Amino acid sequence: MKKAYNFNAGPCVLPQAAIDGSIDALKDFAGTGMSVICVSHRSKEWDAVMAETRALWRELLHIPENYEILFLGGGASLQFLMVPMNLLENKAAYLETGVWAKKALKEAKGLGNAVCVASSADKVYNYIPKGYEIPKDADYFHITTNNTIYGTEIKHDIDCPVNLVADMSSDIMSRPVDVSKYALIYGGAQKNVGPAGVTFVIIRKDILGKVTRYLPTMLNYQTHIDGESMFNTPPVFSIYVMKETLKWLKSIGGVEAIHKLNVEKAKMLYDEIDRNSLFVGTAEKEDRSIMNVCFVMAPGKEALQDEFMEFAKARGMVGIKGHRSVGGFRASLYNACPKEAVEALIATMQEFEKLHK
Repeated sequence: MKKAYNFNAGPCVLPQAAIDGSIDALKDFAGTGMSVICVSHRSKEWDAVMAETRALWRELLHIPENYEILFLGGGASLQFLMVPMNLLENKAAYLETGVWAKKALKEAKGLGNAVCVASSADKVYNYIPKGYEIPKDADYFHITTNNTIYGTEIKHDIDCPVNLVADMSSDIMSRPVDVSKYALIYGGAQKNVGPAGVTFVIIRKDILGKVTRYLPTMLNYQTHIDGESMFNTPPVFSIYVMKETLKWLKSIGGVEAIHKLNVEKAKMLYDEIDRNSLFVGTAEKEDRSIMNVCFVMAPGKEALQDEFMEFAKARGMVGIKGHRSVGGFRASLYNACPKEAVEALIATMQEFEKLHK
């Protein structure tokens, strides 16, 4: 079998244990004699999967009892609309740190008064804004904790005077989070907690029911709370793979353990980028993401970009091409990306440097 080191930004590498467990369920789910993609989502066997998946979320992130956990469709992009639909009555505040944060702000502006309190667009989103003021009359303040395209991350839980909403699509479960500091956390699963097709929402129950606008049934969080994420047929296979992924995470020590490994992997790669004469990082050092490491050829070495891409590809590196909007390279070091893969990429960079001394 061909050896591949998967650095894709999403869908991303998943733990082999989760893949193997999901393959078994595709063949025979819970002894039913049916595949998991054929079984009724109203069956007791499926109820058990939903209950276990919610329990794993609650245990791994220490989610308080006054929060609901939802598994929905539509990706984080639909949440850009659902958040203001359910929470924006008078004013919403947003921190613009990248393309996805900008898109979230756009949807809120389409529904009402939404303001940008700070933006890093002036430097192509290569840093996290500091020193901004959160308006105390806002219904909520929205942040995107990790910016996959630009490689920046808010690595701590900020103190917020209003309801804090966070898109954690690409760093959820990668580090400890004090959920009690947030009113709502959402994201697509396809970075750290499963495959594409399911979206997680962690929501404090008391923030709902405050808006006066009509809420379409499918865009109303309360609909999905009341239906236990099964108001309509849920994305069963994606949820099942999520369950298997979270079981793997628990088995290796949980979020606290994986955070230590993630920090170690990121430091290894950033140290090589900073040492290597052919490469340079693009994000401000204090804001560098531990999930998405973005870098380019050093000044004067730009002509080597395509050559390095082919060089790396020949050595099994997959998915290191930077986002089309910024170019260069991006190595996504999500939870299931092994340390071995990072070591292989570093060795490739060192070998390429020796060829071009």
